[in-house]
Amino acid sequence: MAVVHTDDQLIVALRQGEEWAMSALYDRYARLVFSLALRILNDRSAAEEAMQEVFVKVWRRCKEYDAQRGKFSSWLSGITHNHAIDELRRRRVRPSASEDEDAMAEVAADTPAPLDMALQSLERRRIIEALQAIPAEQRAPIEMAYFEGYTQQEISDRLHQPLGTIKTRMRLGMQKLKSLLDEPDP
Repeated sequence: MAVVHTDDQLIVALRQGEEWAMSALYDRYARLVFSLALRILNDRSAAEEAMQEVFVKVWRRCKEYDAQRGKFSSWLSGITHNHAIDELRRRRVRPSASEDEDAMAEVAADTPAPLDMALQSLERRRIIEALQAIPAEQRAPIEMAYFEGYTQQEISDRLHQPLGTIKTRMRLGMQKLKSLLDEPDP
């Protein structure tokens, strides 16, 4: 019978330089990281590259993870989100891949396992429901930042609202989202 380690146990092992712990975390979370990166980048090849880079960051920054501040999956999602948004911003500056490269990336695409797809679907549904439960004036800037990659200043400009208002609405909206997502499932 295989030993199943908790995320916290794996992080402790990773901090001690145990390579098997990185493999276990990768096996456990690669699809989550890939799915989030793909959702933000909308490019399979870029999402695959981002996934690899995120796990390198986890290896290098594992000492920064603090279980008191939240779950490992949340910390990992934050790293993934920030990396993907940074990549989106870099793309705005440099030209995108050619159509041939895009077509090749689509042909090489593999599909996630059915169980992983179901779990991702349930988590996505929870997040969408939580987003729908917060006021629209808080939801809009959060969606623009997290799913479209806009900075708070860009959101302020696009919505024609003061930057301070955008920051306040995002902070309040994120607090509400956190409380909604922390509630146990019924």
